[in-house]
Amino acid sequence: MAPSTSWLSLTDLGRLYGISAIYCGRLLIEAGLRNHDGRPSAEALANGVAQVACSSHRNGDTLWHENGCRAALEARGQVPLAQRTLVEQWAELLWAMKQGSAAISTSAEQMAEDLPGELVEPVNQQLRVNGWDFQVPRPHHSGGGAGAGGSSTGEGHANSSARPRNHPEELARRHHKSAG
Repeated sequence: MAPSTSWLSLTDLGRLYGISAIYCGRLLIEAGLRNHDGRPSAEALANGVAQVACSSHRNGDTLWHENGCRAALEARGQVPLAQRTLVEQWAELLWAMKQGSAAISTSAEQMAEDLPGELVEPVNQQLRVNGWDFQVPRPHHSGGGAGAGGSSTGEGHANSSARPRNHPEELARRHHKSAG
């Protein structure tokens, strides 16, 4: 994935993490990227994390670099909504499969093999938070995760959706189709 060059308002930056602009601003203050008066810090400007556009507003309009702010926000416990949703979907899918169904011939353990390595710990954490005892085994090889080196045979289906191959709904569809 190419690095983002997105410049966002504080509101839009907060939306990526499901937080308000006010809370996002507080986190940027904690990180030293924003002053208490709302303007970007000298550090943020020097590092190219913020830019002030000229406008009729007294302080101008500040734009924040999405990737430049990512580390500061994630170091303060924020998780992008897209990843959070994916983690929740994986956790629910694996738990449902663990419960079993006569219509599904794939086990939760088999499905977990397709889980991307970077999601193993967040999915396990979500499973624990939900009070579910199933845990995805940690990958044994060093190059990524359970799905990182997985089935990269290029197999695909002409009628596949636009979702990535490791998206839980796409994997469930493929596993269900192969069982039928």
